[in-house]
Amino acid sequence: MHKQEELVKVLKKQGFDATQSSVSRDLRELGVAKAGDRYIIPAQEDMAPANPFSAVARFVLEMRTAGPSLTVLRTMTGSAQSVTVAIDKAAWPEVVGTISGDDTIFIATEDVHDQRKLTDRLRAVFNV
Repeated sequence: MHKQEELVKVLKKQGFDATQSSVSRDLRELGVAKAGDRYIIPAQEDMAPANPFSAVARFVLEMRTAGPSLTVLRTMTGSAQSVTVAIDKAAWPEVVGTISGDDTIFIATEDVHDQRKLTDRLRAVFNV
């Protein structure tokens, strides 16, 4: 299946009460990542990974800073939201907020000190 709407239809036929938003939330909680028009389901042994970023680490292509408090990540097309969810779940104290598009993530920090802390973490997690 390539669309969540298709999955919702199948679940409803099976008697489950599902909406696109509930399916989206459930997929995130299960660690299912989206890359382009495909979903990547973690292997059973990856369900509780030591590194919570392991399912999405390969999607990050580049990191750049833009001023003293904005960090920009470039990802594979269609995977920015999955990477952003992982960053948000990490709840790093230096991150003020995130915004993601299709292949770009903006991460805001309070100042240059927090930005340096963030870029060190991102380099370690994503090898960028």
